[in-house]
Amino acid sequence: MERLARLVIHHRLVVIGSWLLLTLLGSFAAGQLADRWLEDFSIPGADGYEANQRAVQELGNGGLFPFVLVLRAEGDVTKVPGVEQAIERTAAANRGARVSSFFNTGNDVYVSDDRTVTFANIYAVGQQGIEGVDVGPTEKALAAALPAGVDGYVSGIDALVGEASEGEGGSEPPSVLIEALIGGVGALVILLFTFGTLPAIAMPLLIALVSILNTFTLVWALTYVTDVSIVVQFLVALIGLGVAIDYALLIIFRFREELRHGADREKAIVETMRHAGRSVIVSGSTVAVGLLSMIIIPLPFIRSIGIGGMLIPTVSVLTTLTLLPALLYTLGPRINSLRVLPRRMVEGSDDPEKGFWNRWGRTVMRRPIVVGAAGSAIVAVLLFYGLQLNPADAQAKDLPGGGPGHRGAQVLTGAGITEGVHKPFQVAVEGSATPEQLEQLAARLDDAEGIAGASAPPPARADGFALVEAFSTTDGSTRETRETITRLKDDVLPVAEAELGGGAQLTLAGIPTEEREFIRAVYGTFPYVLLFVIVLTYLLLMRAFRSVFLPLKAVILNLVSLGAAYGIIVFIFQKGNGSEAIWNVPATDSIISWIPLMIFAFLYGLSMDYEVFMLTRMREAYDETGDTQRAVSLGLART
Repeated sequence: MERLARLVIHHRLVVIGSWLLLTLLGSFAAGQLADRWLEDFSIPGADGYEANQRAVQELGNGGLFPFVLVLRAEGDVTKVPGVEQAIERTAAANRGARVSSFFNTGNDVYVSDDRTVTFANIYAVGQQGIEGVDVGPTEKALAAALPAGVDGYVSGIDALVGEASEGEGGSEPPSVLIEALIGGVGALVILLFTFGTLPAIAMPLLIALVSILNTFTLVWALTYVTDVSIVVQFLVALIGLGVAIDYALLIIFRFREELRHGADREKAIVETMRHAGRSVIVSGSTVAVGLLSMIIIPLPFIRSIGIGGMLIPTVSVLTTLTLLPALLYTLGPRINSLRVLPRRMVEGSDDPEKGFWNRWGRTVMRRPIVVGAAGSAIVAVLLFYGLQLNPADAQAKDLPGGGPGHRGAQVLTGAGITEGVHKPFQVAVEGSATPEQLEQLAARLDDAEGIAGASAPPPARADGFALVEAFSTTDGSTRETRETITRLKDDVLPVAEAELGGGAQLTLAGIPTEEREFIRAVYGTFPYVLLFVIVLTYLLLMRAFRSVFLPLKAVILNLVSLGAAYGIIVFIFQKGNGSEAIWNVPATDSIISWIPLMIFAFLYGLSMDYEVFMLTRMREAYDETGDTQRAVSLGLART
């Protein structure tokens, strides 16, 4: 590290100029990525997913959540003139869409018991993506086609999600740039009270900006080699702000400390790199390992997140170890100039032994059993909730909002129609099956436990292929629906297939099935992800600390803190403690399936950062003093 430090110092203008040019290229690359992201969520080899894809190929539609058209009248809505035509005209606004409704099936599953409410599912052309589908054109078509005396709404998952994220007013959600700026403002406030001088405040933000933009250059290049999920852009912004600022803070703190102890600029940089630089490399490696672990999961878009996501800690380490030392050497003691907050509000004391964190460390070590017991009790409670984590997709009831989509959903549930209409099952029938046999299959599904009703819509038929639609008695993401999936696969469909005489193959498809296949693919391989991360980080830390027990302690505490983090989101969102009062979100009964995975991927590495930072300084303090208690308190105070 000393040689690298001197190399950067002696060629600082070349280093700064090179990063400037690369960052300009990164600004260009970020703008080129808009049309290159992977937005679908494929599950290769999964039966339900493959059947859904076959439906898209054969019928030309069905890859999206259906628009749920809700119509309500004072009397029998099916007998109101113009209702059938309103459904047809609304569907026509989505070219190539197919419809399932009372009017093309004659099935009362689409009508409420009092016959005042009916719904129709419109399956548009396209594939599911992260952005969802704009329901605006469909809403306009419905408004223009509604007969007098009939209320109409366009509901469905896309409508509900759109209203939850944008609000009824239709305002757009913030872009990645806006989100990064919001995060940057928050970081600015923290840095203001951390350093108090303008150059020291600006430096970490500059390093984060350079790291993020240069990562986008690498991601842009990566998109020409493989598909990269659109989620990577959020990870780059989120993790880029976190790790780049962390690493810059570590380097700047050490540099200012060396200057305060009388070192000149060059010696201060060399000493900083010799100690803090090594910590940055170890920390960056653990973050990269955490993200890279996702390549074990057999889902293309998650693997691309792992590959793309590991680039941001890698680039952050490079900028921190090259650009930052060059800038710090150029500034020298001026890093402490242009003070924007009084010194007493920021630093308190130049002597870390007199600071708050030193006193806190000594307090903890004077009463280790009491403090340890209190901390363990808090963590134990959080772990208790963390172990109740239920990964599943969001239910319709969990999506806040008050627009027409939500009003339509309320009309449905108020009329006694199941929430399962938002995420219907589809039974794919491949082979020779007559219309009568399809109706018989629908009748068998209708009698199955957990199914509110089923039908065989004529538009869902092609040569040698057909779909039978079924609605679960609960939302497609509930535990009850999972049990229904098992019953249908293990009991109902094998019998139904035998009744067809071997002329057709039945596969349970539809949105609920695909969601369960996704969760199985992710969490079925999660133990291997965990093992991969634990082993690699343990080996990295063992080499860094030259100890067998310190890395083991770090790994165990990180896993405990991860479980505690899960406990917090379960307690607040899954159990509903405060979520409705603060965010108007009732208890969700589950956590969106990919969130725990993402939390693990970068929180494990980020939390390991602080372990590395503190243990490194504690080790240095021990080498200076030979006193364990003083080393712990000094290490805590200096980090």
